[in-house]
Amino acid sequence: MADSTGTPWAGTYEFGPESGRVLVKTGREGLAARAGHDLTLEITDWRARVTPPGVDGDVANTTVTADLDLGSLTVREGTGGAKPLSDRDRRDIQNQARKILGDAARAGFTSTRVTASSASSAGAPTAGAIEGTLTLHGASRGIQLQVTSTGPGRYRGTGTIRQTDFGITPYSGFFGALKLRDEVTVEFEVTIERLQNGGA
Repeated sequence: MADSTGTPWAGTYEFGPESGRVLVKTGREGLAARAGHDLTLEITDWRARVTPPGVDGDVANTTVTADLDLGSLTVREGTGGAKPLSDRDRRDIQNQARKILGDAARAGFTSTRVTASSASSAGAPTAGAIEGTLTLHGASRGIQLQVTSTGPGRYRGTGTIRQTDFGITPYSGFFGALKLRDEVTVEFEVTIERLQNGGA
């Protein structure tokens, strides 16, 4: 793996909310689905670390880890629904999520394989996938993130998780007539800048 100048990356790159965003997007189903909202929530407290392969240049040897505080979930947007989300709705949703996950809930990710499907002329990946293990709610499951480069050092990724795979019962209301879909989408956008003292 190389940067935009063609120089192999070395050391470790650490980043968090100051460098990007991690979003969780939910959908709805059930007889009363029209009364609910499709939600965009942001995890505002998280840290990630990328260790590139260095001089050998084999992207598969890149490692990626992340630690996310799910107690920091914040409602950013709600689309659809019978009426717009109010501030009280946002607080209620956040409180419900914390009850389900626990106030101290955390999620962790560790990559097992990184693959590049395309690269720039300088060798920097422009698209690929990160396979790894997500630990959430006391369970560990495999997950794959599809990643694309949106500019020098900027990456966007997306993946899907099934809540029930982690022992989480999707929220339901109106006596079960309104439900969150089991599958939720996780998206991230980050800018990875070379650290002046990036070795670790």
